[in-house]
Parts: sequence; structure tokens; C-alpha cells
Amino acid sequence: MTTPDIAARRVLGAIAALVVGTLTLSACGGNASADSDTNSKGGGGTSAKTSTAKIVISAKDGSTNASINGTGVQVSNGRLTDVKMTVAGSGQAVEGVVSANGASWKPKEQLERGTKYQISATAKDANGKTSAANSIFTTVSSSNSFIGTYTPDNGTTVGVGMPVSFTFDKVIGDKKAVQSHITVTSSSGQQVVGHWFGAQRLDFRPQEYWKAGSKVTMKIDLDGVEGANGVYGVQKKTVTFTVGRSQVSTVDVNTQTMTVVRDGQTLKSLPISSGSPEHTTYNGQMVISEKFTQTRMNSRTVGLGGEYDIPDVPHAMRLTSSGTFIHGNYWYNKSNPPFGQTGTSHGCVGLADVQGAQGATNAKWFYDNSLIGDVVIVKNSPDKTVAPDNGLNGWNLAWSEWTAGSAA
Repeated sequence: MTTPDIAARRVLGAIAALVVGTLTLSACGGNASADSDTNSKGGGGTSAKTSTAKIVISAKDGSTNASINGTGVQVSNGRLTDVKMTVAGSGQAVEGVVSANGASWKPKEQLERGTKYQISATAKDANGKTSAANSIFTTVSSSNSFIGTYTPDNGTTVGVGMPVSFTFDKVIGDKKAVQSHITVTSSSGQQVVGHWFGAQRLDFRPQEYWKAGSKVTMKIDLDGVEGANGVYGVQKKTVTFTVGRSQVSTVDVNTQTMTVVRDGQTLKSLPISSGSPEHTTYNGQMVISEKFTQTRMNSRTVGLGGEYDIPDVPHAMRLTSSGTFIHGNYWYNKSNPPFGQTGTSHGCVGLADVQGAQGATNAKWFYDNSLIGDVVIVKNSPDKTVAPDNGLNGWNLAWSEWTAGSAA
């Protein structure tokens, strides 16, 4: 039988146990970094106050595929008061910038791939209460990421034939995912469509040449996009370039002349020397992709024998990746110049020039008046039409064939 004294002792014991349990729960379940204060109320009770500022570090603690572009810190219901980011192990500081409203922080520079970092952040809410967060993470590795080398560069002015061309450093398995995260638009309003050449090259162009004077914007949003199994993009940027005047030059192998037309008006008709009967020049639309005041040309680099090795070919402009150029020629037979008469080259288009690239020659004039992206059309050659992926020469595909190669 339970007596009143025994019952009272049991009640007191239960209350004591409940208090201890409550204190234990507070110690384990509270934010160890949050401030608290004590307010006296009536019988001297206390109430803990936790900061309402909530910090989110985009790279989760322990993650191994963190973004090199998008990693940062955000806070809601408060302002960031301090953010420290270091390279884990070495302690090297990573500089960053807090937004004007104190709600976010991001590194000043793109992070390195495959590198371990640590972020420690603190913030205060409107009542001055502090909260904190930490994360140690590793950015995506080179083996688990891909990048695309692209042309043209930001801020450049190019000819009307210049496509946007990406070459990826990894085989792309999910072409649709990658292509859908690259958008190319023009101020001219022209529709721009992508076309895949194999699994590592993606070009974009409109149906017709770009409109002269238009502005083209390329938005690359590949950061975190899975291009192949376990392989993610790391690029996020916007690139803009300007299309200059329209210049299209047509080489007629029958007459050994090149007619240069700018904005619909003929500037000049120049005598040229195309490929010889043994080494004919490709037909088709070709785009100038590189320019060199002087460059070395060695026949062995294009699969020929030791037929030539010229260390200082002047005014050379590349038309194909396989080695077709339009360039100056100073080694021609002075007593019987071939220009306007016959083809004598190994497939290139030659213009009269002088050694040293200093004279007022036809080659220098054409070089000075040409842009990367200008079009050179060759017709009436006994050779085949240049392959569309041999250089930046996708214009040789009909629009229906071009759009058929889109994955988006």
C-alpha cells in the first residue's frame, strides 16, 4: 500500500527526472554555434534564443563533385558577417566577395578542379544572434569533368561565315543535355541551330551567312551538366562577338582568278595560282580560321614526302584543318609567273608576294583586308567538295542535313 509520503517522493523524483531529461535534450539538439541569452521572468526561469539566420553552403560537407563556378554561401533571415575559404591542408586563402545586402558570398576567381576546400561562415540575424556553418568538400576532378574549347573568342569581330564551334575534351554521350545548355542567338533574329560532327565537336550556324553588323551571343551553361556517365561540365559564361562587313571571295580555277566582293560590291579581281593537276584544290565554301603574317609549311605535316619545307610563307590564312591555305608565294618562277595562268601549288591558293611579307603585293592586300570568318569559295576545280568538318566549313551541308545533325 502506497502512503502519502511515498507518493510525494515519487512525484518529486519524476519531476527531477523530467528536468534532467529536458536539459539533456537541449544540450544535444541545439545549435552549438548559436548564441543564447537569459531573461528573468517571475520565478527566475530561463529561455534560450537561437539565431534565425540560416546559412547554406552550396557545396555539401563531404561532397566530391563540387562546382568550380557555382560554389558559394547564402544566408536567409540575416547578414553574413564573416566567410573564410581555404585550400584544405595548405590553408591557402581563397578571396571572395560578399554581396551588398550581405546575403551571399562567392569566390573572386574560378576554383581549381580536383581540389579540396574548406568554408567557414558566420551570420547574424536582426536581433544580433549568430549562427555558423562549415563545409569541407572537393571540386569535380579533371577525369570526371569536361570542357569545350570554342571559337570565336569574346569581344572579337569576325566575318559572316564564322560558325560557333566547340571541341570537347571528352566524348559526349548525352549530346542533347550538352547542346540544350548552349544557346546561340543573333541580334539579326536569324535562327541558329547546332550540328554534331562525331561525339566531340558541336558547331552552330544560321541557314545563311550571318547578317553583317549583327551581334551574336553565346550562353554556356554547362556547369554540372552530365555529358557522359559520371562526367560533368564545368563551364558557365557568356560570350559575345560582332559580325563585321560581308566579304565573300570566289576563286575560279578555270580562269585562275579570285573575285573579292564586299557588301555586294566587287573590290578587286586578283590573279591566283591554285593546285596543280597532281595536287588539286578542294571545291566548296571555306572559312578563314587562322591568319599568320609568316608561317612555316612542311609537306611532311600534310602527308606528303619531302617536297617542300618553306620556313617563311607570307600572309598565310588557313582554310582547312588538313592544310589548305590561301597565302603569298615569293618562290615562283619570275620569268614565267603562274598567277592568272596555271595551277602550280600542292592544293593551296597562291597570290603573288615577296619574301619577308613587306611588299605592297596582292597577297598583302588580301591579308590586310580579310577577317577570321571571311568566306573563300572555290569552284571549277577537278577535286571534290571539301568535307564540312575539315575546318570551319559546315556551310557545305544543306540546311536539312545541318538540322538533322542537331540533338536538341
